[in-house]
Amino acid sequence: MSVMQVRSEAELRSEVVRFAIDLGFETVAATTVIDHPLAQPEFFSVDNTPAAYRDTFEDTQISRVDPVMQHCKHASVPIIWDQHTYTACGLGDKWESQARYGYRTGIALALHLPEGKHFLLGVDRDQPVPAHKGELTRVVADLQLFAVLAQDAALRILVPASSQVESPALTPRELECLRWTMDGKTAWEIGSILGIVERTVVLHVNSAMHKLDCVSKHQAVVKALRLGLIR
Repeated sequence: MSVMQVRSEAELRSEVVRFAIDLGFETVAATTVIDHPLAQPEFFSVDNTPAAYRDTFEDTQISRVDPVMQHCKHASVPIIWDQHTYTACGLGDKWESQARYGYRTGIALALHLPEGKHFLLGVDRDQPVPAHKGELTRVVADLQLFAVLAQDAALRILVPASSQVESPALTPRELECLRWTMDGKTAWEIGSILGIVERTVVLHVNSAMHKLDCVSKHQAVVKALRLGLIR
């Protein structure tokens, strides 16, 4: 089963944990956040966080100063963190405390989506991250790709329908462009196939991304597949 095929919270958690372990990390947390202008944000999570760690560190006051959480709140690029990440901002004691639970190093990232939606994915372990640059690049790339797939599943399964906005229908040309994108074609290649200029293809893809509340063409393809809009 892939994360795109999950149908329940238990299946989603199982796939998220399986992915993290296959990647070489013992613990993982995947959190969807829905912002509300006039109310507190909603949080929906799946993880395998040790209970003792959760009881000690799951505190909103702590997250406001945690350097990894602050990075994810304001940026979309992944952060590779270790002891220095915490000592550099005067939080060496916090790292010492969490290291006892296996949280010594890790990689975290956030996807900031339209309509005030966010998806955070972090993997952690008690050993250093891969020292070889090529291996580390592969790990980060795998994490980024999985995040795109997992956030779609998380929004579908964990977030109540009342918190989601219906997406408008896509035009036939937008669907054509997404289908060819799914096949790995570039905008120039799609333009040649459809007999339109490259700029028009980009406009159709961008329009589809906007309608589907996506931040990348790959995410738009995944969502269109899940909704049965393309095959």
